[in-house]
Amino acid sequence: MKTLESITACFNKLTHKNRPHLVQKKSTFESAFASLRVLIALLLCAAAAFFMVSGTGLAGFRPQAPAKVSNRTLTFAERVSYQRAIEEVYWRHRIWPKENLRPKPSLDEVMSATQMQQKVEDYLRDSQALEVYSQTPIAPEQLQAEMERMARNTKQPEVLRELFEALGNDPFVIAEGLARPVLTERLIADLSADDKGQRFALLRAQAVGSKFSITTLGTATYVLPEISIPDVCTGDTWAATNTTNVPEARTVHTAVWTGSEMIVWGGQGNSSRLNTGGRYTPSTDTWTATSTTNAPEVRQLHTAVWTGSEMIVWGGADGTILLNTGGRYNPSADTWTATSTTNAPEARLFHTAVWTGSEMIVWGGATDTSFLNTGGRYNPSADTWTATSTTNAPEARQFHTAVWTGSEMIVWGGADGSILLNTGGRYNPSADTWTATSTTNAPEARTVHTAVWTGSEMIVWGGFDGSILLNTGGRYNLSTNTWTATSTTGAPGARLLHTAVWTGSEMIVWGGTDNSFYFNTGGQYNPSADTWTATSTTGAVPEARLGHTAVWSGSEMIIWGGNSGALQSTGGRYCAPAGPTPTPTPTPTATPTPNPHPAFFTGETALGGGFYYLQFANGTPFGYYSYLPTQNFIYHLDLGFEYFFDANDANHGIYFYDFASRSFFYTSPTLFPFLYDFSLNAWLYYLPDVNNPGRYTHNPRWFFNFATGQWINL
Repeated sequence: MKTLESITACFNKLTHKNRPHLVQKKSTFESAFASLRVLIALLLCAAAAFFMVSGTGLAGFRPQAPAKVSNRTLTFAERVSYQRAIEEVYWRHRIWPKENLRPKPSLDEVMSATQMQQKVEDYLRDSQALEVYSQTPIAPEQLQAEMERMARNTKQPEVLRELFEALGNDPFVIAEGLARPVLTERLIADLSADDKGQRFALLRAQAVGSKFSITTLGTATYVLPEISIPDVCTGDTWAATNTTNVPEARTVHTAVWTGSEMIVWGGQGNSSRLNTGGRYTPSTDTWTATSTTNAPEVRQLHTAVWTGSEMIVWGGADGTILLNTGGRYNPSADTWTATSTTNAPEARLFHTAVWTGSEMIVWGGATDTSFLNTGGRYNPSADTWTATSTTNAPEARQFHTAVWTGSEMIVWGGADGSILLNTGGRYNPSADTWTATSTTNAPEARTVHTAVWTGSEMIVWGGFDGSILLNTGGRYNLSTNTWTATSTTGAPGARLLHTAVWTGSEMIVWGGTDNSFYFNTGGQYNPSADTWTATSTTGAVPEARLGHTAVWSGSEMIIWGGNSGALQSTGGRYCAPAGPTPTPTPTPTATPTPNPHPAFFTGETALGGGFYYLQFANGTPFGYYSYLPTQNFIYHLDLGFEYFFDANDANHGIYFYDFASRSFFYTSPTLFPFLYDFSLNAWLYYLPDVNNPGRYTHNPRWFFNFATGQWINL
């Protein structure tokens, strides 16, 4: 590398000449090293998707029945018939989206007899292998205790009552058909990783093809437990989600609500990307792992939608490459079916997805080299893709939001590199046409915000405008193509990477960060009254976090997972108040965000609001910037979004991955504003803004390329 003195001399010589013509740099991303680094950067700044769904209310309870003594056994055929009765209850409560064009099918259409038998075989095989492994069968006392736990902890007593009734209120059948599968899975989960990976797996494999034999210890005595009635949802209260047999801690995953369970899947774990997940069933207060057989490859920053019978996941990144693959998960059968890749959209992440009733529409996002305004419509019935039109489509973007109105998809906001957007478009899949959304009175441009659909309006809120975090928002009326600002009186603190759900009358936002703290606060926004009500921060409120998911169950908001400085496998259920009583947002319960500051940043001055100013010891300004929530990610007011990692050299150098140009730079406190561009294999000089001391050129950013002797903008 040239010394700073020679570079400066060269620059002075060149810049005393007339400036050459300006040229644009082409976006390139050439090395595997760069590809790996950009994905690391991308995962650290993701935001999570959210979905609005509905469920059912509370019901009564079943009085305790007298004890029944039984030395019965169940045949395999009887177990299959009881399993079908259980699945019928769950299927009855699964949401069939109102957008779906055809009537809700029967259970037999979504779950075959073979799949039903396989489900029974799986829990019998696991139970038998566990019996051999532990040298003792599951005792009747354990099954009785499991039934009592379900009855005591149920969050949907009316559904549990239906399950008991479907099994004839027979405590023996309930113990064997409902409690045994749940208890077996939990006991297996309690085994050490070494046990599950070696001896137990061998025992389970040996059970394949053998005759099932479930041992009963003597005469079993079972009592039908009394189903408790949980406290009525009176509002503004939190309850913890069960952590037994919970999926691995993770962030930037997805979650959907089916009407009877929440399914979480994928994301970033503590050591790797994941293709595992779990189904949380409130009626039995249990977690059940999703199958990994034929599951899509590991990924994060993907999308997921619920169709009425399947969860469809698509896109994202596996840590090395971007993906245009996906899978359809059937929770009734616990099976995966791959989505076709024929005519599928280009691999991407930071895109959006909505369900129309017959198709999943994915749109926008980013590849390794560009931002996208393309998309595709996936028809699961035919397993086919159809490209969305690009005629009059909104400009390419990532970190935007999308909602489905019943006839159109509305996309809005986001960023095209360092340029933030307050534009959007309405896509009509029937006509394959785009119509721009009005920008009159639209909220300020932003990214990493949230959006919900109320039935007549889209509400966007929060996010980042490129300079400051926002607690503002707007309501977009589809019929009139007009915007109305949301009130800021009593609104939650400004934030990004939060979640939002629609309850049927209010939008609830929760969690996120202001770049200095994680939040466990939130607010309920009533669009009819244009008022905010703070969410409670007392009781079982979850730990502050970002990158989590949230779903609406019909009576509660369920949040799960995320990052609070450590990845989380915990969650919470929030019961919203019956009516709004606007009050000021309480002082946030905050957790400091750990952000290592390499030696490069020595001497930085905190300005408040999460922003810093840095001037190096030699008097050269680096400028104004803000650390984003997770490590190694900043937003520089002039450079834009940057991912950094310490060069660990004697010069306190640093590497930046620059999102606007998709290039890696190297610089140091003694070199800046000289940077080495690894894509161009050239030294660059970043031109200061002569009208704003301490600032550099932006929109566009001007650089002098010493290799070509030309000024370029990146």
